[in-house]
Amino acid sequence: MPQLRRLPGLPRIAAVAAALAVTGVALTGAPALGRGPDSVADVAEGLQESVVNISTTQTLKSGKEEGASEGAGPKGSPFEEFFDDFFDDEDKDGLPRKVSSLGSGFVIDPSGLVVTNNHVIEGADEIILNFTDGTKLKVTKILGHDPKTDLALLKVEPKKPLKAVSFGDSSTMRVGDWVMAIGNPFGLGGSVTVGIISATKRDINAGPYDDFLQTDAAINRGNSGGPLFNMDGQVIGVNTAIISPTGGSIGIGFAVPSNSAVQVIDQLKQYGEMRRGWLGVHVQNVTEEIAGSLGLKEPTGALVAKVSPDSPAAAAGIQPSDVIVKFDGQVIDNMRSLPRAVAATAIGKNVAVALLRKGSPMDVTVTVARLPEGEEADDATQSEPNLEEEPLPEPQHEDLLGLSIAPLTDDLRERYGIGQGVEGVVIIEVKPDSPAAQKNVKAGDVIVEVTQEKVKQPQDVKARLLAVRKAGRRSVLLLLSDAKGELRFVAVPTS
Repeated sequence: MPQLRRLPGLPRIAAVAAALAVTGVALTGAPALGRGPDSVADVAEGLQESVVNISTTQTLKSGKEEGASEGAGPKGSPFEEFFDDFFDDEDKDGLPRKVSSLGSGFVIDPSGLVVTNNHVIEGADEIILNFTDGTKLKVTKILGHDPKTDLALLKVEPKKPLKAVSFGDSSTMRVGDWVMAIGNPFGLGGSVTVGIISATKRDINAGPYDDFLQTDAAINRGNSGGPLFNMDGQVIGVNTAIISPTGGSIGIGFAVPSNSAVQVIDQLKQYGEMRRGWLGVHVQNVTEEIAGSLGLKEPTGALVAKVSPDSPAAAAGIQPSDVIVKFDGQVIDNMRSLPRAVAATAIGKNVAVALLRKGSPMDVTVTVARLPEGEEADDATQSEPNLEEEPLPEPQHEDLLGLSIAPLTDDLRERYGIGQGVEGVVIIEVKPDSPAAQKNVKAGDVIVEVTQEKVKQPQDVKARLLAVRKAGRRSVLLLLSDAKGELRFVAVPTS
């Protein structure tokens, strides 16, 4: 049971009122602007019946089962560090024990469809929904769940139609708009809190599709999976995570936007899983330095570092170093915009993609495929080099940009464990105080391209660098590969 403390401050309020009276400031004459709604009672009263408290139990066979967490939600969940559930103490005798967790959810269909977070119900043997009128319903089926957005869709069999809530348009929410959260904090039952939208499109590094609404409405343990309402009583977010050093609310909570949630829920209802679109590119942000090295006026778009073989992007002719600026009519202002746009696209749809290639605009058409279940891995793998072996003789090399570079020989492939599929000029030394070192360039990296031109010899790198300096550019764009073939672009100052 959480510790309750009496709120101090009434004598101080009286003192402040007296001081204001002395200075001639009338409390009753204070403007009402900025106070927010006078009351949300009418809105809340009509919504609490649709919000459920979720209680789950899971039986662990002995002590602590692999994958079970100790007060931190499912092990490996992208939200593990942000949101804790409640768990029974571990049985010290190693006997089977019950693990309990608490969360929230909300009804979206009178027939018995309920939305919550995936981490609230993941691994549960039994899920019970508790309604405000005392009704308890056992979940008969998990219709689907999506760990990447942390959403789940549950099915119950009510004796009479349930009261459902509707989704609103999260894209209309602005920073400063009032919102209301209803949920089950600390197992206390239906609780209402009010705050504002603190930020939109928030990335908390929980996954590739981060696009959270941030709110200062109090969200605590047990609120997870509950709805975030606008002042029209529409769900504009699903409360999912908090940042807190203490486990309690410090006014930094995050909700999955309703526009994203609706797409996921529709697919869970239809297929029992999330089927995302796939383009087949690895992208990175266009920084100011990279934009300058590419001759772009501003740092915008998603820079293609790698194109997967046999992917929709490869079939459409998209190439490494292309900058994607628009996808299916949506402006791509940074690299995170692209995965979200692609994932939301219908599989098999022909999509127009606008890109920049060597500074010139281009349009291609891509047929979006389904995202493969697992991450695609590079087949070229090498064991770590044995540092105790007799050192190889130093190869002939050039010193440029604080880098010592050399042709990629078989000996150097063996020294750095570089796969046979990697081609270019290998870096054998990086000066510690050089700009390249500050960009995390290291020995064993391979320069594949310089200013979007492939290089095979150190002389190729030198020629491209001289051309960049002659053109008056302050940085040169390098496409680097690690030993396994993973690519990234780095803009290095030319002087």
